[in-house]
Amino acid sequence: MHFTGTIWRPPYEAASLLLEVTAGCTHHKCKFCTLYDDLPFPFQMSPLEDIEADLLEAQTMANSPLDRLAAALQGLPAGRTYARAFLTGANPFVLKTNRLLEISRLIGQYFPSVQSVGCFARVTDIGLKTDGELDKLKAAGYDGLTIGVETGDAQALDFMDKGYAPEDVLAQCRRLDAAGIGYNFFYLTGVSGAGRGREGAEASAALFNRLHPRIIGSSMLTIYPNSRLYREIQAGNWREAGELEKLDELRTLISRLEIPATFAALGASNAFNFQGRLPEDRDKLLDTLDRICRETGEQELRVYRETLPHL
Repeated sequence: MHFTGTIWRPPYEAASLLLEVTAGCTHHKCKFCTLYDDLPFPFQMSPLEDIEADLLEAQTMANSPLDRLAAALQGLPAGRTYARAFLTGANPFVLKTNRLLEISRLIGQYFPSVQSVGCFARVTDIGLKTDGELDKLKAAGYDGLTIGVETGDAQALDFMDKGYAPEDVLAQCRRLDAAGIGYNFFYLTGVSGAGRGREGAEASAALFNRLHPRIIGSSMLTIYPNSRLYREIQAGNWREAGELEKLDELRTLISRLEIPATFAALGASNAFNFQGRLPEDRDKLLDTLDRICRETGEQELRVYRETLPHL
């Protein structure tokens, strides 16, 4: 398979067929991000020949005689099937519509069982598509996009150089709603900085409550020395929130969310993983956060943050 560098995917895409169609990020400016620093280039598209070769390889592996024999011996169904494909790279949705349509066609050719195709998308990627193109992509199976919104805090988005404002999130996600393309949000706890966690959470909830994300996945801001944000801290331009403040921020966000959605704090950046369905699991989620804050101190949480080798 033609995988380049570290492959990032949301936790909920673990069972999906992973297919590299891009590597790197077209924006590559977010001050906190170091995810693609191991690549020798900012962004690259995979040739269609490589994509098709990977699909053939995955198809061959899924139907390997040895795998079929092992499955038969264990009384398991023979052959690996996929109901979903996830295109890897920071923001494959930036690709032109015709290319995305060709990729979905190839996936269907090699894996007819695939019913939907997801990927990471920037808010600005959606803005590059016309309403008609979004309709075509929906018809081709694109659904469940994962958008790294990070926050609804306008000040934080501007400082972190995200390249869009809360009103852009609202406008572009409403276009996805109109096209029937589902989407999930990544929320970056701590991105508003020390002393502004609750303010950032309240602004985010106010924005998210006007939209329809299926999943709100929360990651904890973790700052590495090779990030631009680290240099801003060294220059005295920004202060990182404490670990307990970050948990209090999450508590505020969960308390303010009024829309039906799955809330999930999963992945290595979270010292404690938990998830639940809003609104019915709100009290359980809040109780979990209260228990973590009661039983775990700032110092213990900080040790976890500072010894996290990578996300």
